[in-house]
Amino acid sequence: MRDRRTFLKRAGALGTAAVIAGCTGGGDGTDTESGGDDSDGGDNGGSDSGGDSGGGSTETMSGDDGPAATFGGDGEINFNISPSVPQQQLQVQYAPLRDHIESYVTENYDTPEGLEATMNIGSNYSAVIQALGQGTADLAETGPLAAVVGNQTGNSEIILQRFGYGGWTYKSLIAVPNGSDISSVEDLEGKDVAFSDPLSTSGFLFPVAAMAEAGIDIGELPEGNGSQAAFTPRFAGGHVQSYTLLEQGQVDAAGMGGFVRDTSTGPAPDAWQDVATTLHEDSGIPRAPIVVSPQLPQESKDAIQQAFLEGPDTIYYGADGEEGTDDDLWFGDVREATIDDYQLVVDKAETLGIDPSFFE
Repeated sequence: MRDRRTFLKRAGALGTAAVIAGCTGGGDGTDTESGGDDSDGGDNGGSDSGGDSGGGSTETMSGDDGPAATFGGDGEINFNISPSVPQQQLQVQYAPLRDHIESYVTENYDTPEGLEATMNIGSNYSAVIQALGQGTADLAETGPLAAVVGNQTGNSEIILQRFGYGGWTYKSLIAVPNGSDISSVEDLEGKDVAFSDPLSTSGFLFPVAAMAEAGIDIGELPEGNGSQAAFTPRFAGGHVQSYTLLEQGQVDAAGMGGFVRDTSTGPAPDAWQDVATTLHEDSGIPRAPIVVSPQLPQESKDAIQQAFLEGPDTIYYGADGEEGTDDDLWFGDVREATIDDYQLVVDKAETLGIDPSFFE
């Protein structure tokens, strides 16, 4: 291992949500992590702060009935969406969930008058996590690695884990084009390899860890541009984008979430078979969490958590309110979670000796 500061302490040392003042289980279904595995920094129009609409201070309550819940000083519950969600799908997919959070919190808690829930797409994972740490976002959907880094750096707190595609866990894979002379992970040395984002769990962490375990020098990754690595990394900005680079012959291999191969979120499974071959696969990765800002009062964190836990199934059905249509969210349930539920991700990141300071 490189002689660098240990990325993460063991979960026992990190503790649970209280560490930063602020999701595992059965099933091996595949999917994305955050709306598509872990978001992965894309160019979908998000702001560099991961959503700048939040304020820093809290507001005075509008009444004395029920528990109090305060959010950013702008009169909004700011919900950051990771950039794996295309801008054009944001409203149709997430609007019912946003509306439910707004109505649940305002109806069950003493909140500032006119409190609304808003949504923003972050420019990348780091921006989403930083916005939580700065208090310009109140909650976010993100990937496991980003959430783990956010916990370690005191920028976010895990409160929920999501369920999708039949399971609480999912897969990561490395793929090569059909007919490639690459037959093992070791053969990736000297090759061009696509990844989603440096904070992507299935689109970077697990694929690059497999390469390191095969004896390939990963240099200082995920810091910098990877120029010191014994291969050429290409950060595509998303899982499907990584597959597209592979399909177009622009890279020799690509790391991505298993959903690209196994669900209609990526190419159709039949189309995948015509293009790509799975070289390496990891399974059992805990599905993506929902995180909140550690700057929120505990009552506000509880309000957000309960809004999800007590939400009807229809909040996952998209704008048309019908299950099984194109605007459904990729996930359809949640359960309570903490950093402890992401120990597999903690351990995998620790093996790489990744220094989280460059995410701060």
